[in-house]
Amino acid sequence: MKIVCVSDTHNRHAEGQLPPGDVLIHAGDYSMQGHVAETEPFLSWFAAQPHRYKIFIAGNHDFIFEKRRQKARAMVPEGVIYLEDEGVTLDGVKVWGSPVTPTFLDWAFNRGPATIGDSWNIIPDDTDVLITHGPAYGVLDKVLPYGEEVGCPKLRAALDSRLHPKLHVFGHIHEGYGQMIDNGLTSVNASFLDHRYLPVNAPVVVTL
Repeated sequence: MKIVCVSDTHNRHAEGQLPPGDVLIHAGDYSMQGHVAETEPFLSWFAAQPHRYKIFIAGNHDFIFEKRRQKARAMVPEGVIYLEDEGVTLDGVKVWGSPVTPTFLDWAFNRGPATIGDSWNIIPDDTDVLITHGPAYGVLDKVLPYGEEVGCPKLRAALDSRLHPKLHVFGHIHEGYGQMIDNGLTSVNASFLDHRYLPVNAPVVVTL
């Protein structure tokens, strides 16, 4: 299964070229504020892609999926899969998606240290592909200018102990773009825009 990973397009989705593959994953922040006027063009573009399966989650900018949940879900076209702390099985591959990130200012799907673990505790043990908007602590999560690691410690703890996916796709930290493989887990920060919000990063392709 060839999986094409992208994230953090922030309304500039049409400026990139997507490689072919079986599954297309967008790990959130398709917009700047999650307005209807941003959401409709993204969903139309996403649905038109040729990949057999198209999956996305919301990010901290995509407010409509938190503030107007019913309307947002009704906008998702046929053939597109939206995941919000839920999963789907594709040709035997178990995928789970969550938009949750650690609290930063007042963005969507923010959770504090006391509650963020609840979102990770419900991820099934047998998940093959995990999609979260933000990274785990210490994994492609360093921000400029000082290289501070800002990923979620509780997500890292869940990955180090209970969860053993083959692939973890995320974005959120634009500076962390890239991929790494450690102990059988391929981690992909698929941020399309860099820290200056320029569309310079290519989609990442992973074969399971």
